[in-house]
Order: sequence, then C-alpha cells, then structure tokens
Amino acid sequence: MQGFNKYYPPDYDGGKHKSLNAYRGKHALGDRARKIGEGILITRFELPFNIWCGTCNAHIGMGVRYNAEKKKIGNYYSTPIFSFRCKCHLCSGWFEIQTDPKNTRYVVTSGARQKDEDWDPEENGGFAIHDTEGKADGVDPLAALEKTTEARDNITKVQAPRLEQLQDVSDHYGSDPYSLSRLVRKRFREEKKIEKRKAEADDGIKKRYGLPSELALIRDDEEAVAAAKDEWERGRAARLQHAKCHRVTLDAPVLPSGSSRPRVSASGSATTSSKAASSSALNSLRTRILSNSSRQSDPFAMSSRQKPPDTRLAGITLRRD
Repeated sequence: MQGFNKYYPPDYDGGKHKSLNAYRGKHALGDRARKIGEGILITRFELPFNIWCGTCNAHIGMGVRYNAEKKKIGNYYSTPIFSFRCKCHLCSGWFEIQTDPKNTRYVVTSGARQKDEDWDPEENGGFAIHDTEGKADGVDPLAALEKTTEARDNITKVQAPRLEQLQDVSDHYGSDPYSLSRLVRKRFREEKKIEKRKAEADDGIKKRYGLPSELALIRDDEEAVAAAKDEWERGRAARLQHAKCHRVTLDAPVLPSGSSRPRVSASGSATTSSKAASSSALNSLRTRILSNSSRQSDPFAMSSRQKPPDTRLAGITLRRD
C-alpha cells in the first residue's frame, strides 16, 4: 500500500528508484546507518556490569547507556560475536565490550576494566562451597556396577527380553495406524449414538412428567431392575396378606345398637327369627343411609308418591297469625 503524506517529485520513477530513501540516497535507519558501509550500526547499548574507564580511571555504573558502534567480528559455531565500541561521557575515551557466546557473558576487551564482584563465602564469614563433581582419579560406582557379572546377567536375562517385548508391542500397534484409528472412531460413533438415544429417552420422560431438565435419571441396570421387582413383589404380597386378615364380608348383617347376635343352630343354619331380625336391620340401615343422602334435601330427586319428611322439631309448635 502506498504511503500517504509523502511528496513524490516529478522525476521520481518507481521502477527505477524503488523507494524515496533510494531516490534521496538515504538509508531507512537514518543517521544510525551512517557507517553501514563499514559494517557498523549505531545502537543503544547498556552496560551489563560496573567498569572503570581506562582513560580517566572514573567509575561507570552498571546500566549506563551509550550510543555504541555495533559490529560483527566473528562467529562461535553458528552464533555471531558482536563488539560494542562506546565513548566515555566523562573523558571522551573509547572502550570496547564484546559478547562471549561460549560462556554466555560480556567481556571488556580494551579501554576499560571490569569490576570484580565475585563473592567468596569464606572471606565473608560463611562456609566454603565444596566441589560436588566426581574426581578423575576416583572410581565411578555406577561404572563398576555395570562391569559386574550380576549386572551383565540382568541385562541378558531381564532387560533384553523386556525391550524385545516392548518393541514387538510397538510394532504390532504401529504397523497399521489407519485401521486402528478407524476402529476407534467407529466404536466412538456407536457409543455416541447409544448415548444420544438414552438422552432423548430421558428428555421424553422429563417432559412427560414435568421434571426439571437438570435432573439426572438413573440408567437401566439389570441388578437394580431385579432388586426393584423383588421389592415390589414383597410389598404386593404384604398388602394381600393384610387385606386377607382384615377383610370385611358384605353378607354379614349390620345390627343396630342394643340388638343381640342371631343364634345359630347345631346344624349351622340360623333360625327364622334371626333371619327376620337381620332383614329388618338391613332395611333400617338402608333407610338411614337414604335419609342422610342428597335425596332428603333435593325435592326433585324424590318420587311424586313419596312425601317430604317432617323436619319440625319435637316439642316446638309454630305459631301462625
């Protein structure tokens, strides 16, 4: 995209000059690239440690920044080595600092000296740091163990067969990864369809009975179904037994209060007087039930031949003027 707010002179040719910097004979980095022909780039450099200037012997603290001349002076394998040439702000003397990729640090090469700030714990009342690395003349216990007969037998009888088994298993499962992946994806699709059908069935049950959608239903389990069926059978048997023990026969006569039970003859049949008493008791009960029902208060439900009952209270006479 062409830049805006730029003046293009009449003799500017895009195919010839390529850019305005090339037309004016300037570098894109401006004054920082005034020595680019010598391989030098002006960059902002910050001192990584404290130094003393070699010209004025003044102390320059860590973190002071200079406009340094950055230049590539070599390589450590494929890592470039750069030098930073700075001008002291106190005496106008020059000093140079280079990178050291081998030791991952900076090194003062000329014009200054670095402040040595290595801390010795013994000189400051601390404890000495002992060398934990193994000595060259010492015996390595691991190397000695590897040379023993027991170690060789372990390698031959245990480790080698185990490595061979692992290699066989790896070859078996890695011989045809496409087929294995296809089987896994097929099984995953089948399980996904089953879960989807179960979810639809659960949603139907929740919708039918008005259950909340976040309610988790218990999945069908053969053991749970069998246990529930056994419990239902035991409850049903208990209910039948309870009803059998407390069953009320409708054929038994309902006797009014104060009446005695009918006597039963030796042959087991009731006498004629007891049958008459039972019939009268049933008729009395039927009359009481009908008088307490809605037929007593509803005149339209009564027959035309039946007279309305007398609702007057005993001992009270209505006065008519």
